[in-house]
Amino acid sequence: MHFNAFTVPDIPLVEEGDDLVEIICKNTRLCDRDIVVIASTVVAKAEGRVTPLAAIAPSNRAIAIAERNESDPRFVQAVIDESEEILLESPFLLVKTQSGNICVNAGIDGSNIDSGRIILLPEDPDGSAKNIRKDIFSMTDKSVSVIITDTNGRAFRDGQIGVAIGISGIAPTKDWRGSCDLFDNVLEVANEAIVDEIAAAANLLFGEGSDGMPVVVIRGLDFYAEEEGIGELYFPESEDVIRNALVHG
Repeated sequence: MHFNAFTVPDIPLVEEGDDLVEIICKNTRLCDRDIVVIASTVVAKAEGRVTPLAAIAPSNRAIAIAERNESDPRFVQAVIDESEEILLESPFLLVKTQSGNICVNAGIDGSNIDSGRIILLPEDPDGSAKNIRKDIFSMTDKSVSVIITDTNGRAFRDGQIGVAIGISGIAPTKDWRGSCDLFDNVLEVANEAIVDEIAAAANLLFGEGSDGMPVVVIRGLDFYAEEEGIGELYFPESEDVIRNALVHG
């Protein structure tokens, strides 16, 4: 088995209202069963999820957290506003976003944007992925999978990797449980998070600096499925040992 991964060239600086699908389809030729992986920043920009810090009025809670974390209280307020639940306030904000992802600072990004503005995550990453997938089919007649990614840190390890935060046309996991290994042992816990693995592979090509390569196409991995949504990838709260330890100590 092998697959190809390549960036879509000539993606301009995306602004609110830009047709991201038209930009992608104009700059590459897609095939059935391709996986189109898109950095959340450009999706958010196209959807107008950019806000000036000057427009944010911090609450007393935001000011108090900012003082402890030596951060901008306006930024902290933006994180609070984008969070369903705050799991950890210091030394950094670890939150559950409105869409269910647990991450630092609600995924809000101050990079790849002019000074004084911040990029929020797409309001509904699954919905964004679904719309992009549908529009790609309308424009090209090709059935593709779509993954929207963000960069997240990991418990117990240094460094960040790309993870999926919104998907369409692909199942979040490949469940090997019940099948056998090379020695006929029945697998009991092998549920492979394929969308995160693909997101991490694409992140190698996105780059984290001034590369300007926010769209990657994966070709040769056929995980196409008529499925919508990343929700199954998140532990139910009753089974999330780390989350419960943070919340209930």
